[in-house]
Amino acid sequence: MWNAAERGSTLFRAPYNLPDTNMGAMRRPAVVIGAGIGGLTAAIRLARLGHRVTVVEQLDRPGGKMGEWRAAGFRFDTGPSVMTMRSVIERLFQDAGQRLEDYLELAPLHPITRYHWRDGVVLDALQDEEAMCAEIARVNPREVDGYRKFMRYAAELHRVVSRPFLYSRQPGWRDLIHLPLVDVLKIDALRTMHQAIQAHFRDPHLIQLFSRFATYNGSSPYLAPATLNVIAHVEMAQGAWYPRGGVYQIALALERLAREVGVEIRYRSRAQTIEVASGKVTGVVLEDGACLNARIVVANADVSDVYRHLLGSPLLAQRGQRRSGRLEPSCSGFVMLLGANRQTPRLAHHNIFFSDDYPAEFAAIFEQRIPPPDPTLYLCITSKTDPDHAPAGCENWFVLVNAPYLSPAYDWARNGDAYAAHLKEVMRGWGLDAGDALPVEKIYTPLHLQAMYGGNAGAIYGFSSNTRTAAFQRPNNRARDVRGLYFASGSAHPGGGVPLVILSGIAASVCVEEDVQAARI
Repeated sequence: MWNAAERGSTLFRAPYNLPDTNMGAMRRPAVVIGAGIGGLTAAIRLARLGHRVTVVEQLDRPGGKMGEWRAAGFRFDTGPSVMTMRSVIERLFQDAGQRLEDYLELAPLHPITRYHWRDGVVLDALQDEEAMCAEIARVNPREVDGYRKFMRYAAELHRVVSRPFLYSRQPGWRDLIHLPLVDVLKIDALRTMHQAIQAHFRDPHLIQLFSRFATYNGSSPYLAPATLNVIAHVEMAQGAWYPRGGVYQIALALERLAREVGVEIRYRSRAQTIEVASGKVTGVVLEDGACLNARIVVANADVSDVYRHLLGSPLLAQRGQRRSGRLEPSCSGFVMLLGANRQTPRLAHHNIFFSDDYPAEFAAIFEQRIPPPDPTLYLCITSKTDPDHAPAGCENWFVLVNAPYLSPAYDWARNGDAYAAHLKEVMRGWGLDAGDALPVEKIYTPLHLQAMYGGNAGAIYGFSSNTRTAAFQRPNNRARDVRGLYFASGSAHPGGGVPLVILSGIAASVCVEEDVQAARI
C-alpha cells in the first residue's frame, strides 16, 4: 500500500499515460552513466517515457555499491544489507507495468535487528508495536510509555516531512512557507536527534538504540537534526525486508526490468567525458574513444566526481567543488567478510554490538577523523535466512564499522591491516570468534571503497546530514550549469540508502520530463 505522501507527491504522479502522438516528439537519446540503483531506476523511467536509453557502466555487473562476493561456498552482500520503504520499489515496478513479486521475494525480518550491550542486555527490535513494548518492558518497564510517545512523534515527523523532503523534488525554503506553521515546528530541526531521543527516554540502552538511526545516512546523532528521527518510523513502524537470495537480487531485478523496457546496458564501459556545447549536453565519450550522442545525460555517480572528472571544464569543476564543499561527506565504512567455521544460535540475521562510549565513537569519526578504538559492530549473517550462503555448519559474517571519510588524519594504506586485527580483538571481546582457520576472509577499507566506486573521500552515503540545512544544500537532481544533465545517486537529493537512491532516480526522470515538456532540452 502507498502512503498518503506518495499518493500526493510530484514523483509518483503517472507520467506514462501520454498519447502516442507525443511519444515520438518527446523521444530523445539518453545516456545514463552508471548501472547502480539510481541509474537503473532513472533508465527504466526514461525508457517508459519513450526515450532511447543507453546505460554505460565501468564494472562488469549492475548494482554499483550493491554487490556480492562468493568464495569457497560462501556468499556475501558487499553493500546494502536491508530494504526499507518497500512501497517505493513496489511503485517503481507498478509504474513500469510489472509486479514486484514476479522479480523479488521480500521476506519480512523478525526480529529486524538484535541489539547487544556489554552489560549483558540483549533487545530485539520488532515491527509489531505491542510485541516491541513487551520486549522493552523486559529490559525496562518504565520506558514503555516513552516508546509509544516516541513512535507517535516519529510518525508525525514522517507525515510532515516525507512529502516535501522525500517524495518531491529537492525542497527549498519556499516549500516551508506553504506548510502550516504547526507543521513547520514539528519538523524539529532545532534539536539534534540525540536531544529529541533523550526527551523521550531515560534508559541509556534505548537512547543509544534510537540514536543509531543517524548512521543510516552516514551522520552523527549528536549533530544531525532531530528531523532524522523519521527513520525510526520508516524501519520500526513500516518494517524491514530481506530479498531472498541476498540484497544483490534488487540490482538483478532492476537490471532485468530495464532490459525488458528497452534499455541497452553496456558493461566494462567507462565514461570519460560528458560533452557540452553552448551550455547543453551533446553526448558522452567513453574511455575506448567511442562517442554516444545524447540530449539527456543522467549521472549515477557522486556529484563531486562528475564536476571534477567528467565535465572537462575547469570552470564547471570549480563551481561544483565550491557547492559540494559546503557539505560534509558522510562517514565511510570498514568491512570484513568472514567465513565463520561455526554457527551461532544466539545471533540473528542483523546484529548490533554497541560501543561503551557512543559520543566518543562519533567524535573520533567526525572530529578526529580516525577509526574509533571502540567501535559499534554491525554483523549481518544472511545464511540465517538463506542457509545456502554458507557451507553446512558455517556462517557468512558481514562485519561493518563506521569509519571516517578519507583525510590526512589517518593512513588506511599503512594501518588497514592493523585495524582489522584490532577489530577481531574487539569481536573476541564480544565472544564473536569466527574460528582459528578461516576458510574465507576479505577486507575493504575506505581507501578500497574509494578506488572501487569513486565518490567523495570514500563516503558511503554521499553527504552527511550533520547540519540543520543539509536537506536544502544537497545537490539537486537537475544540474544548474548544464542543460540536459541530471543526477541520480546518494550524493544528490534526497540522499543515501537504497529507497532514497531509488527516489533520486525517479526525481531525475521527473526533471527530464518537465524539461522536455517545456522544450528546455
